[in-house]
Amino acid sequence: MSLSQNPMMNAAISPPSNAGAMISLERASRWYNQVIGINDVTCKIPTGITALLGPNGAGKSTMLKLITGQLKPTTGQVTIFGMKPFANPNVYRRMGYCPEIENNYDEMTGRQFVTMLGAMAGIGRNELGKRVNDAIEQVGMTANGDRKIGGYSKGMRQRIKVAQGIIHRPDILVLDEPLNGLDPIGRRDMMNVLNDFASEGKGVLISSHILYEVEQMTSNILLMSKGRLLAQGNIYQIRGLIDKHPHRISIETNTPRPLASLLLSLPFILSVKFDRENPRMMEIETLEPDKFYSQFPEIIMAENLSVDSFDSPDNNLEAVFKYLITG
Repeated sequence: MSLSQNPMMNAAISPPSNAGAMISLERASRWYNQVIGINDVTCKIPTGITALLGPNGAGKSTMLKLITGQLKPTTGQVTIFGMKPFANPNVYRRMGYCPEIENNYDEMTGRQFVTMLGAMAGIGRNELGKRVNDAIEQVGMTANGDRKIGGYSKGMRQRIKVAQGIIHRPDILVLDEPLNGLDPIGRRDMMNVLNDFASEGKGVLISSHILYEVEQMTSNILLMSKGRLLAQGNIYQIRGLIDKHPHRISIETNTPRPLASLLLSLPFILSVKFDRENPRMMEIETLEPDKFYSQFPEIIMAENLSVDSFDSPDNNLEAVFKYLITG
């Protein structure tokens, strides 16, 4: 099934109410001559962390440029706190931005870099020093703030970019691929910084093409592909939209044949498949996963069958994303 034919799409992209929305797009489109950047996107982004997800070329960067006022929509409307962001200083004062592209400031120290951006944001000289210290401390860079950026690791570079993004104490922080290229420790540190910022009742919009990493940070997502918004909201709500699609569950057991026979006798089990490479593994399909999860423990206990583990590849963001794209 193609994207345009997917019967779940109209339900999946129904916009939430305006309540609590910091960022709003209403049928926003942006073309580059004959090339579509984003097409007819409507969404509301609240406080807390929201992830903008999609493969490279999905339209994420165009959407961020519209939100941060770098571009005007060709049609439709983009508003931040009810204001149009393009060339609007009132919006810029309330927004921090961390682009994916790094300008060449390798000869500056982290502190000099944050100080420069703080001054450009209009922070007065009497207050600037304290603001710089606070921002650098908030991202865990106090010990490395006086080192040159050219000697920073990828994770340090990302954190110092966040420091310049929060020095003017914005209400919204927008980050383009902040987890890209980070090692596990760097990803953990970045997630902690963003969670701390959002915990103050502020908004974080993060773009990424790495689904499993974002899934650890937030369940509030926007899924994009080819310039269109595929789905928005809570990952579990979105998953509920496609429950008519068979739900796969992998089971590891020492008793595959008896268990398969028992499962096939249940009316809500559609099929059972064995793994040829691992005889202990099987995969079932069901249209009623909730019923399976509630009854399965009792069933195996009653029949004295052995199950080492069971897991569903369809419960994660990757599965939802693939289904909404391909059907």
